[in-house]
Amino acid sequence: MSRIGKQSIFIPKEVTINLNNQTIFVKGPQGEISKKLPFLITVTQENDYLFVQRTNDSLIARQNHGLYRTLISNLITGVSSVFEKRLELRGVGYRAQMDGKKLILNVGFSHPVEIVPPEGITIAVENNT
Repeated sequence: MSRIGKQSIFIPKEVTINLNNQTIFVKGPQGEISKKLPFLITVTQENDYLFVQRTNDSLIARQNHGLYRTLISNLITGVSSVFEKRLELRGVGYRAQMDGKKLILNVGFSHPVEIVPPEGITIAVENNT
């Protein structure tokens, strides 16, 4: 049995799961998304947990077991939290600072690099180092 596939998936309180035939519908504060599951995979819900099982022990079923458990977990994460990317600058002379909404990076070039974020994306600098 797949080590990843046999792990249960926790469902946060703000997320609702709807299982309909071989389609899973996930709805949360950040939106809603659905995923069609292969017939070799079954999903059951018990209280606040989802369990992914395979219907037989064929090679394709074993391959899909861990894959679809991870995909379902990523669906739940995607609708419950906002995407966030954290970067860390290390080294002598490297610096990041904000100028209004514009990010200014001094990362070893002869000139500072200015980044203007597109609409809907926020950039924050924790420490002006």
